[in-house]
Amino acid sequence: MTTLYDVPAQLIVEEIAKELKNYDEIKPPSWANYVKTGVHKERAPDQPADVWWYIRCASLLRKIYINGPIGVNRLKLKYGGKKHIGCRPYHFRKGSGAIIRNALQQLEKAGLVELRGKKGRILTNDGVSLLDRIAHRIKLNLQKEIIELKKY
Repeated sequence: MTTLYDVPAQLIVEEIAKELKNYDEIKPPSWANYVKTGVHKERAPDQPADVWWYIRCASLLRKIYINGPIGVNRLKLKYGGKKHIGCRPYHFRKGSGAIIRNALQQLEKAGLVELRGKKGRILTNDGVSLLDRIAHRIKLNLQKEIIELKKY
């Protein structure tokens, strides 16, 4: 059986983001066009909110699949980065907790993620099957492309 580990991360995140647009519960908040994704960033994302929000939700699903159960604080560390502080050395800063919390709450309403006590969030059976189904579809497409390339 094909799992999330069998396909490249970028491909699976893009496909999950396309699939999440079909869920009514997952919508970018009104402030998503203006917010930075962390204090280490200088500007808001270049993509419109209806693009980067779904990519972040898809990325969260992937991280929960791999590292779950995982809490908001550990996710903030994973989405953090180096902050430029003038001529001084760079220092690590955490990512935005509000973005992560809102995205996780929307994923919970959609039934893809659930809270596991004080340990953090894990994927539900629906979430795991969604990710595995998309991974299987991507792997089949990659195999078809390889077969086409071998013909030439």
